[in-house]
Amino acid sequence: MFYQGDITQLIPQRDPMVMVDSLIDYSDKHVVSSFLIKESNLFLQGNILVEGGLIEHMAQSVAMHTGYFYFLQSLPSPVGYIGTIQNLEIYSLPQLGDSLVSSVSILEEFMGVTLVEISVKVDNLIVAKGKMKTVIAK
Repeated sequence: MFYQGDITQLIPQRDPMVMVDSLIDYSDKHVVSSFLIKESNLFLQGNILVEGGLIEHMAQSVAMHTGYFYFLQSLPSPVGYIGTIQNLEIYSLPQLGDSLVSSVSILEEFMGVTLVEISVKVDNLIVAKGKMKTVIAK
């Protein structure tokens, strides 16, 4: 585990909307996050995490990268939003009790806009991948 502190210091979301629970690895061009799907998750339909939950997890993984950069500078994590999603492929939907591990590669960052490529795995099998652009709110 790369970061041992309170994960909400790295993202603007608060319970019950928190969709990441650990920062596994970080560099200026990469982040790896994880998230254990629990019964209290708002995005569960039956025992399945719906597409919106998977996308929110992906977006919060990107936010965690930005938030950790701010954390290193003793600044609060910024609020942002999803600008675009491209080439999203969802191969299967995770279930209650699954642990998502997401790898985010930063392709471009400029003036608060971040373009990334993301893959989400469960048990080392890719369940989703795509590109996302996030924007820091001014």
